[in-house]
Amino acid sequence: MPSAPPEPAAGPREEAAAARPVPAWRRSLRPYLLIVPALLLTGGILYPFGLGLYYTLFDFAASKPQPDLVGFENYRRIFTQSSFWDSARVTVLYAVGAAAVETVLGVSVALLLHRASAVGRVLEKILILPLMIAPVIAAIMWKLMLQPSVGVVNHLLEPIGLGGVQWTDTPTGALLSSIAVDVWVYTPFVAILALAGLRSLPASPFEAAAVDGAGWWFTFRRLTLPMLWPYVLVAVIFRFMDSLKVFDIIYALTEGGPGDSTVVLQIRAYLEAIRFQRYSFGISYMIVLWAVVYLVTMVLVRYLGRIQSRAAEVPK
Repeated sequence: MPSAPPEPAAGPREEAAAARPVPAWRRSLRPYLLIVPALLLTGGILYPFGLGLYYTLFDFAASKPQPDLVGFENYRRIFTQSSFWDSARVTVLYAVGAAAVETVLGVSVALLLHRASAVGRVLEKILILPLMIAPVIAAIMWKLMLQPSVGVVNHLLEPIGLGGVQWTDTPTGALLSSIAVDVWVYTPFVAILALAGLRSLPASPFEAAAVDGAGWWFTFRRLTLPMLWPYVLVAVIFRFMDSLKVFDIIYALTEGGPGDSTVVLQIRAYLEAIRFQRYSFGISYMIVLWAVVYLVTMVLVRYLGRIQSRAAEVPK
């Protein structure tokens, strides 16, 4: 059996470097140098956030060059205005509706694509196309297609007598149309996550269920869905969090109308800070929205952690 070739001998410079002891001050300084990038990144995040939080304590607007210190007056005004609660209701309806529909459709599409076939492999390639389009571009594209007189959607529905639908001209229609565009853009994201989860599940429980003669519905309810649930919940967390912060799709499709029927909290903050130039008031809206998203996300992440811990305790 041929022996391995000998390693080249280290030169005198390498030997001297290896024998030289590392000074104690360099060993103690090394951990602090390694966390410098993380500290810079954290500071870059916290400084604008803290500055925005500071501005909410003032009455800073274009009409008042010298802002007054008002404390928490901006937050008191927000919570006592009916417009805030209307925007909060629309935001919750939008986020719950979009996340629920995208989860059901995404998991359904993943279950269909999980069966290996030539059609499934082609559909996998097509599935990611909406994710390659910017949400604002997708919203403008759908705004043209949903035009009552010249849009292609009404033209396709004319043969069944539904050609005159005013998709975005009524409060309910505008909200549902916005949710539909969100579903069109982001359902592939949920499907891809669910498909990755399905392909990582162990095969032995499904083989045992097949040997015992278990049906599709029993296998899905007792095996597939419980094991897939952590992956689905990750998708739900991402989509619900993003839907609470939606701006681009709704503003490009309806601009918050008709009236204020689709003015979510992000659009309300934009209107206050940019259009009405009440900067402190608009930033206060953003801080309130951030607090809501943070609390909801923490609850969902803790729930996800409990599910993963419970799954880790189950013997394989």
